[in-house]
Amino acid sequence: MNGDRLPDRVRTALIDLSRTSAGERLLIALASLALAMLVGMVIMFVSGFIATCRSPVLTVGGQTLCYDPFLVYDRLFLGALGDPLAGGWSPLNPQFAVTLRETTVLIFTGLSVALAFRAGLFNIGTQGQLVVGALASALVVLWAAPALPGVAGTAVLIPLGLLSGALGGGLYGAIPGVLKAYADANEVITTIMLNFVAALVAQYLVTAHFGDPESQAIQTRTLPDNARFPSLLFDPRTDFALLALLIALVFVGGVYYLLEHTSFGYDLRTAGLQAKAAEYGGVNSARTIVASMTLSGALGGIGGAMYVMMILGKFQTGVPDYGFDGITVSILAGNNPLGAAAAALLFGVLKSGSTVVSFATDVPPQLVGVLRGLIILFVAMPEFFRLIGKRLARAEDREPAAAAGGGDDD
Repeated sequence: MNGDRLPDRVRTALIDLSRTSAGERLLIALASLALAMLVGMVIMFVSGFIATCRSPVLTVGGQTLCYDPFLVYDRLFLGALGDPLAGGWSPLNPQFAVTLRETTVLIFTGLSVALAFRAGLFNIGTQGQLVVGALASALVVLWAAPALPGVAGTAVLIPLGLLSGALGGGLYGAIPGVLKAYADANEVITTIMLNFVAALVAQYLVTAHFGDPESQAIQTRTLPDNARFPSLLFDPRTDFALLALLIALVFVGGVYYLLEHTSFGYDLRTAGLQAKAAEYGGVNSARTIVASMTLSGALGGIGGAMYVMMILGKFQTGVPDYGFDGITVSILAGNNPLGAAAAALLFGVLKSGSTVVSFATDVPPQLVGVLRGLIILFVAMPEFFRLIGKRLARAEDREPAAAAGGGDDD
């Protein structure tokens, strides 16, 4: 009997979780973060007693502790910000610039996944769309740069690069959208496969046609300085541009407005909630699917353009997994564009802080990866379960309506 009641209790708990307020979700996230850090400390203590080290932190009963968990978390979080508690701290410090640099690209990939989610689609292909956008941006800017020198060229080349990235990523995102809309192909499978296609085709194109003849790496020629985002306040060696972050925040507001205050956004959200009801209300479901996947891909493509014009200065194979990280950013944000900025910042802190931990402590990178993964997992899972609960709540709300409709037919 208890076993029969358990699924109902779980279902009720998930539905209750889906109805929590923003403040309650923030408290849950903070509690999850604290729990993740506690579990991480236990792992570090156990690992620290097992490991062999030259400079132990503590010796207890002949056993040496190699890792200081408090120092590790200090470096992971405060180190990513450039030690704000230390004297003489400046928000323009290099490590904080690295954190903001990662945040900027992750905002676009998080928005990409979130927009598709709101349309009821699971876009696993943001990584491939980012790669296509990055390559398209690099090639178009390299083609146009000789005719646009100087500062005046910068005013044209940067928008041109962003537009090229958006078009490349958008067209690549439209492929699984068309397959989903008109062939009912599962977008999870098609987008996963298209990630590999994008990486391999980009590698072929650069190797065979657009590679830098003076480099051993598989990469394009380097973009001229006037085709990259100007660093302005930050050290150019950090590869971060405040202008790029401001553009990302503008897109956060723009996507939020699109989804919440336009008729297209209403159609998109309605199709994501209940496709049949949306069609009954006059929404063209197939067109909405294609449009949402195209816009999702365009956002991923702009992230690729940012990677090329702000960070790397060229296209090179082996693009970091910003697209896959964007899935977790979107889940952390509850598929809310406004939350994507905060979730991307957390991810940026963890990615930047992980490098600080590796340099400032003796903790191996594998253990640092475990700690980072624990934080992401613990913080993301409540939001993941909340999304499941929202689906269950919508299904529960539809059951009385369906029953009433059936009674009318009788």
